[in-house]
Amino acid sequence: MKDQNILTNNGVDLQTSLELFGDIDMYNESLGDFMVEIGSKLDKIKTFKSNNDMENYAIIVHSIKSDAKYFGFTELAEMALQHEAQSKAKNAHYVGENFDALMAEVDKVLGIVNQYLGTSDKEVAPTPEVEHIPLTPEAPLESTDAPKTILVVDDSDIIKNFILKKFENTYTIITAAEGAEAIKQMKRKLNIGFFLLDLNKPNCKGFEVLDYMRSQDLFKHIPVSVITGNDNKEIDDKAFEYPIVDILKKPFSEGLIQNIIEKTINSKNY
Repeated sequence: MKDQNILTNNGVDLQTSLELFGDIDMYNESLGDFMVEIGSKLDKIKTFKSNNDMENYAIIVHSIKSDAKYFGFTELAEMALQHEAQSKAKNAHYVGENFDALMAEVDKVLGIVNQYLGTSDKEVAPTPEVEHIPLTPEAPLESTDAPKTILVVDDSDIIKNFILKKFENTYTIITAAEGAEAIKQMKRKLNIGFFLLDLNKPNCKGFEVLDYMRSQDLFKHIPVSVITGNDNKEIDDKAFEYPIVDILKKPFSEGLIQNIIEKTINSKNY
């Protein structure tokens, strides 16, 4: 049994995180996934900062912010939020002046997690496989009796892995990194059971995805619920101008995400 005091004594909001994960085992499993993937994210963010590429910097720091919020790393989440806002505003000066502080906080979090998991950077659990189907214009039309597919557009592996755990025996799960890729997936005519779309991921262009679905009359075939971290009534109202099923607000609990998945699935008779 891992010592949860290592987390709580270092300011980790474990109680709130467990409202999402449901139990400590799922939290620990997902934390292992986080440790596998964080190295790649840090390499990218350092490159984008060095190249003054604020657009792609915002994408990666958004992902780090989301992970930090889910795992209860509140100070890192707040710092990443500020970097996201400033990089979206193309404020490279702010990013440059505050980058070392952000990386120091990341290193602090990684140290806490390694102590808690009893691992080093090279001793973490492998990431569960989430199927990513290659995009080919000539891909054949799937038959109507093919396994139903869940399409997820979200930067959070927590959400994707939760869906995988709950529905891997019933659905094929595919992901899209951003809106253009999601549209390509839909053009393949996959037997999509439902679609979860993160509206707030930088460069996702979620409303462009919804516009495409409306132009192709896809809502009657593919039920969609959206995920958003904004408490912005205008965004909510705009989203409900499309025939979506519902909106899931971040942060959320395990029960809420399961409820919206079931609501979305059951919104259409298959």
